[in-house]
Amino acid sequence: DVQLVESGGGSVQAGGSLKLTCVVSRIDWDASGMGWYKQTPGNDCTLVSAITGDGRTNYAASVKGRFTISQEISNYTLNLQMRDLKPEDTAVYYCSPASYYRPCSGQGTQVTVS
Repeated sequence: DVQLVESGGGSVQAGGSLKLTCVVSRIDWDASGMGWYKQTPGNDCTLVSAITGDGRTNYAASVKGRFTISQEISNYTLNLQMRDLKPEDTAVYYCSPASYYRPCSGQGTQVTVS
């Protein structure tokens, strides 16, 4: 398993904001890209946003314009700024190297929007 720690989740009201942070071990940081994923009970793990090593980003349609992914490569840290949160954003969020075959296998961080 990859060595990383996600944090920053919590419970917020609709319209609120949260910033998720993921600190990754040096050996597990994927220089080609990192991503944030989410999963709800009984559902598949889905990509929320990803960023390449040279800073190109992509977002799921449902979060485009509301979420911003960023990275601090020197600190092996991945961030996800979440704004204008909606109840449908409620999920456990995971960060993962883009190349990893089990992106939702870590501890994750719970985001609950009411």
